[in-house]
Order: sequence, then structure tokens, then C-alpha cells
Amino acid sequence: MRIGIIGGSGYTGVELLRLLCGRDDLEIVFISSRAQAGNRVDSLFPSLRGHVDLQFSDPDDVADAQCDLVFFATPNGTAMRQAPALLDKGIKVVDLSADFRLQDIAVWEQWYGMTHHCPALVADAVYGLPEMNREQIAGAMLVANPGCYPTTVQLGFLPLLEAGIVATESLIADAKSGITGAGRGASVPNLLAEASDSFKAYAVAGHRHLPEIEQGLRRMTSTTVDLTFTPHLLPIIRGIHATLYARLTADVDLQKLFEERYRDEPFVDVMPSGAHPETRSVRGTNMCRLAVHRPQGRDTAVVLAVEDNLVKGAAGQAVQNMNLMLGFPETRGLLQPALMP
Repeated sequence: MRIGIIGGSGYTGVELLRLLCGRDDLEIVFISSRAQAGNRVDSLFPSLRGHVDLQFSDPDDVADAQCDLVFFATPNGTAMRQAPALLDKGIKVVDLSADFRLQDIAVWEQWYGMTHHCPALVADAVYGLPEMNREQIAGAMLVANPGCYPTTVQLGFLPLLEAGIVATESLIADAKSGITGAGRGASVPNLLAEASDSFKAYAVAGHRHLPEIEQGLRRMTSTTVDLTFTPHLLPIIRGIHATLYARLTADVDLQKLFEERYRDEPFVDVMPSGAHPETRSVRGTNMCRLAVHRPQGRDTAVVLAVEDNLVKGAAGQAVQNMNLMLGFPETRGLLQPALMP
């Protein structure tokens, strides 16, 4: 299969290359960057020397590459302009931006501050959370890869909402992300001297991942969902830790519920009772690790969820979706253990 990557000069792009370059069932034939066009990929990313023998191309040249599937690792607003032409040629698309995640166009335009250029495609896009939509993803031409925070939060709440045992009008997600979640662009708040040895919340009034998360949670239950979502910036490179709170409305064995729901999921690990997952335990992997607690035996369920925001939260999940779309084993190329220390 011939693979293209549009927007290959950021953290998500290089993570896609890391995960794909060693596979003998794929050929990466195209990778683009307007700013880096004409330069070798390994001159920007020396970690790929000896693994990727390509130059960056102009993204407008992707039609000449004759790809079977193209990843968009681009800023919001790019895929919605370029994806239709690829789809018309029968090329499958996995979009890692937010262009096709929200089904309500007015809500998308409100949160992303621009006009959507191909709203007709939104209804055809499959939301790429395999733990919910595996069969639909396998038959899709266009997959909207979930955001990093939404992946962690939805996987953490999923068993509770499916079982109908929590009050859905008072859910809370207290989530923290490493600095790479902000992308590779230059920004003063992301400088080492600004972010190191510090910890802060941001976008408390409203983060644009909120409507994506609530949309996904509503699909898990037949009742109204209201989520309080507060993101924080951690002084680490990779990783997300989400602490989720829900008021229980039934007395059930939470550990058993989570273990049974995720028993056959290759990239969700339900840890033993009483565990506290660490971000370092998923560094560089496509795994989301969960632990569920019921403090003091009271009526609040507390779910701890960790993932690597660049892998299960972005490029790894995109590869997982690609595997499903192209008929490969879902886990192929994604079973590496975490990087330690």
C-alpha cells in the first residue's frame, strides 16, 4: 500500500513516520511541508536517518503520488479543502485535525472560528475511536481521528455511560497534557524557561475539545450529557493524565465492569484494583491505561486514564485506523513497549 502524509514537519508527522517506516507492507511515497519543500526529511529529523529516504514535497503535488491512503497531519482548516479531491480519486483519508470530527457544522464554526468548506463530507466521516466504531472505520473512506484529550476522556467514561450507572449531567474531567500537545510552532508560553517547573490550568472558560468529547459521550448514552472539562499544562514532553469523576446511581463492581468492557481491546489496559497509572508507562506506545476507584466506598467513581498524546492521542490511533481501513491486522506496527526510563 502506498501512503502519503500531508503536513509532515510537526510532531505528529514525525511520529507517523516513526511508526510506519519499518513496515514492509507499506511504502511511504509522499510527505509534504510547504516550508520544508525540497529538503530531505532526515535533515529536519535526524532520528530518521537510514529509515526515511524522502524529500518534503509541496502538499499540492499529492495527487501525482498515486497513494492508497493519505494522512492529514495539518492545522485545522486544511484537510477540509484538500480531502475532497483525494476522495474523488478513491484515495482513503485519515484526518488528524478537527475538520471532520464534529457533526454539527454551526458548533464547529463557533469553536474553530472559520467557515467549513465542505460540510457535505462531515456526515460521511467516521469518528476514529476504534473501541466504539471499529466496524464503521473498517469500511470508511474518510476517518476523523479523535483529539488527544477526547480519546482519554471518552475511553475513561465509556464503560460507565454504556452501563447507565452514573449521573450524566455532572461529569467532570480534570486533564493534564505534556507540552507537545500544543504542537511544534514557536510560542513563548511553550519555551523551556516558561513551562518548566510550573503547572497551570488553561481554557477553563471553554476548550475546543469540549464539544467533541460531549458529542462522543452522548453517543454512549440515551440521556443528556454535561461535562465540566478543565485542561492543564504539564512540564513534560509527552503524556496525558485525566482524572474523571462521575456520581454513581447504581451499586456495581466497577473493576469487573471495566475489565469486561475492555477485555478484547488491544490498546486499552485496565490495571488491577487500587492501581495508579503513570504517564511514563505509556510513553511511545499506543496504549491507554485505566484504573477505576470508588473512594471510601461512597457514590463517586474516579477513573484515572493515561496515554501518550502523540501516539494513542494522535499518530498511533491514526495508524490503528489505517490498519482497519486497509485490511491489515489492527495491532500491526503498534505493539512496542513503553520507553523507560
